[in-house]
Amino acid sequence: MSSTPQAHPRFAEALSAMGLTVEIRAFPDATRTAAQAAEAVGCELSQIVKSLVFEADGEPVLVLMDGASRVDVALVRAELGAQKVSRADAGLVREATGYAIGGVPPFGHVTQTTRVLADRGLLAHDVVWAAAGTPHTVFALAPEELITHARGSLVDVREQTAEVP
Repeated sequence: MSSTPQAHPRFAEALSAMGLTVEIRAFPDATRTAAQAAEAVGCELSQIVKSLVFEADGEPVLVLMDGASRVDVALVRAELGAQKVSRADAGLVREATGYAIGGVPPFGHVTQTTRVLADRGLLAHDVVWAAAGTPHTVFALAPEELITHARGSLVDVREQTAEVP
């Protein structure tokens, strides 16, 4: 872990504008995937927030999902009332957020009007970890606070597995 971790400058600016002070952790190896991030942080996979960009009827939509779950595209489509929903390509992700895939934070994007859906499963933890704008940095925040700052709508868009606990 770096002794002076740095968030992406745009994300650091967003934190400052929101009056948020968070601990940024930096890692020498990339934490592009939820599994890599959870291992680096030393937390449960479900405590990692994936910031996933989808394209819904031609418009970008950000879905915040816990790292142990998958997004059910049909539920996203129904939630948005959209005809077509698909994963955004790298170009649209960068255009909508200003960040590359693997480092997209839940807020602090270049486009402030992107709709944000936050899966209710994030609320299962006291603290969650999300990308701080680079594939090497993460930050922790209470999930309710993270969703509020992301201007997210709380929804149920997690893919349901056949397993019933």
